[in-house]
Amino acid sequence: MRVEAAIGQQIARLREVRQMSLTQLGQAMGRYLDKPWSRQAVHQAERGRRAFTAAELTAVALALDTSIPALFLADTGPIELPGATVTAEDYRAILLYAGDDVPLDGLEELIVALHDIAEVLSRPTLARLAKIGRIAEQVASAGSVGSVDPGQLADEEKSGRSPDAAWRNPPETSGIDHESWQRAGS
Repeated sequence: MRVEAAIGQQIARLREVRQMSLTQLGQAMGRYLDKPWSRQAVHQAERGRRAFTAAELTAVALALDTSIPALFLADTGPIELPGATVTAEDYRAILLYAGDDVPLDGLEELIVALHDIAEVLSRPTLARLAKIGRIAEQVASAGSVGSVDPGQLADEEKSGRSPDAAWRNPPETSGIDHESWQRAGS
């Protein structure tokens, strides 16, 4: 997707959320530019068929009551620039730091955070850690490694089930004198 198309999609989305017509957005932009944009100019911008000057991006952001970085948010996928294509990850990375004094709109900031959380949760390392955690929990609740049936662990792993017990060590393996600890707490 071309960067102009990514910006255009955001403009269209924000305009619709704010229940503005193409003409209303063009008129609102005119307060910040030397003249308003026509309905057709706004439509071309939303379709990604128009490049933007810094003044125009500023006017769009002010008219839509948003930040300039929020205009650059895009769906996943590479972004095409005139000289190169940038990965979605690299493109998002440049948007995450907009400076301490230039926060994103709350909704846009939440969207960026949710994309980042989804990426983190999809990493294979976390799946392995979850598997290790389930096995460790079963070992701890069984009391010793010898009493855990490896076949049962494999069956539970395949079915996606995990024990309901919270992470804990049995008293005999935790190294804590539980009787003293309970007396100190009362």
